[in-house]
Amino acid sequence: MSTQQKATQETYYTVKAGDNLTTIAAHYHTTVKQVQTWNHIADANVIHVGQQLLVSKSEQPESQTTQVPQGCVPFPGKGWFESMPNSPIIVAMAYRLIGEGCASYSGDPGPWWNDEHRRSYSNWQRKLNFQGSEADGMPGRTSWDRLRVPAGE
Repeated sequence: MSTQQKATQETYYTVKAGDNLTTIAAHYHTTVKQVQTWNHIADANVIHVGQQLLVSKSEQPESQTTQVPQGCVPFPGKGWFESMPNSPIIVAMAYRLIGEGCASYSGDPGPWWNDEHRRSYSNWQRKLNFQGSEADGMPGRTSWDRLRVPAGE
């Protein structure tokens, strides 16, 4: 059975006079808590007219997503990481994670995908405010593209 890679598409809403998070969340079939988390809102009663809110994340086939950032490694797919690869891409990813302050390495990172890489990547996902299974340390398209792993020479 073949699995198609998925990526996250984000939907934004611009707050209008009279809006509140309860009605906005209900309209987009999500929760107030989720909208707060996605948008770093401490008080659910405080939003502002004109504020852009992330209100939905949906998966779509990767073929429908945006281009890979120039000079960056394209997302190799979740299955690639699950295969426990040995690759210079893993080292490049590790150094980006170190640069982002997300490292959980006991020494220099090696080219084999392992638990230290997964813990470091989970730190990156949490830095992006992913939670639960979204911060499990397995790279996804959205977090990978945001990390901007440089392509080799």
